[in-house]
Amino acid sequence: MEPLRLGIAGLGTVGAGLVSVVQNNAALLRSRCGRDVQIVAVNARDRARDRGVDLSDYRWVDDARDLIGADDIDVVVELIGGEDGIALELVEGALKAGQHVVTANKALLAVHGTRLAQAADTTGVHVGFEAAVAGGIPIIKGLREGLAGNRITRLYGILNGTSNYIMTAMRDDGSPFDEVLAEAQRLGYAEADPALDIGGGDAAHKLAILASLAFGRPVDFDNVHVEGIQAITPMDIEFAREFGFCVKLLGIAQVSEHGVEQRVHPCMIPQTGPIAPVDGVFNAVVVEGDAVDVATFIGRGAGAGPTASAVVADIVDIARGLRLPFYNVPVSDLVSTPHAPIERRHGAYYIRLMVIDRPGVIAEVSAILRDEDISVESLLQRGRDPEEVVPLVMTTHEADEDAMLRALERFGDLDAVSETPLTIRIEDL
Repeated sequence: MEPLRLGIAGLGTVGAGLVSVVQNNAALLRSRCGRDVQIVAVNARDRARDRGVDLSDYRWVDDARDLIGADDIDVVVELIGGEDGIALELVEGALKAGQHVVTANKALLAVHGTRLAQAADTTGVHVGFEAAVAGGIPIIKGLREGLAGNRITRLYGILNGTSNYIMTAMRDDGSPFDEVLAEAQRLGYAEADPALDIGGGDAAHKLAILASLAFGRPVDFDNVHVEGIQAITPMDIEFAREFGFCVKLLGIAQVSEHGVEQRVHPCMIPQTGPIAPVDGVFNAVVVEGDAVDVATFIGRGAGAGPTASAVVADIVDIARGLRLPFYNVPVSDLVSTPHAPIERRHGAYYIRLMVIDRPGVIAEVSAILRDEDISVESLLQRGRDPEEVVPLVMTTHEADEDAMLRALERFGDLDAVSETPLTIRIEDL
């Protein structure tokens, strides 16, 4: 059988890792694919940079778009990144030219996934994107293949290793957010500009992709509710522990009576839950289906090895002749189910108010909660001296999100409240 010929655009950490795997595991890949897997051409911005792998046998192209339609390239591997620009031109051009595509680009798929799926359907080629979500965890294959017979009702998980590392370190060391972030950057767990990670955008890209696969609907990134972890303090993590919870940045997608919820935000979850022990840079995804009940996937969410492993898994599928629709169904069969806004959420909450410790404060707070029909389950106030600013912390029974938002706004108007009120949603996961 003829070899499967690759053109790789992008030779960063993942690209170099992919080259290493293909070179070092050539015999293994041949035995598992029934044919050779060969790298034919590569592209990156800096030809002179030492990437720790031998590139001398491959054709170098200065413009990634030169891979499009090349007669000696069966699969275009896009590892450039970014939702637009060269990455979009390359992937869309390759699909229209009838070339298979493998990509790790979650932003591209979250924003343009439906459009790219239509192009793949038209030419009958395969798009592999296992590496776009949760690194080395085979969650895309899990949804596309292993759980294909299930009606998925909910999926949730830890989709960003940087944020999970920061939350874990804050819990273990008691260090403030800024110090832990700086350490994560020093260790290479966080980018120089960490906004996408700590702000929730990276997890939101991944959640939009998973929700489309799980629920058979067009990708809907614009309607993912996104909050980051910047406001969380070691104090909140310690209070969570006292209440029997841990704090995680989660992506949650589920079908409710109001439509499909897609939200990324910090959550308090029970310490006994399936993903509560998942710490550090690890990711986890839990899928709930009508036949399987619950399936949990845990593994490394980033890094050269895990992500390159996921890229190779897609390449092996193509070498074996696997051809799956982008979303498991043709684009024409996708259903535009309604979007459920965050304001329709109904659940429990953690609230922290930094208040001046003087008589009457609890009465003022209680009056606001009464007016908004919010019932308190637990309450802690740790005052020491009159007029000192202290935390007033409570958890609530289930309440409506819009009522909680109104209450938070009113809390902020109280003279005794010295900082912006903080709330964390409690999820029974």
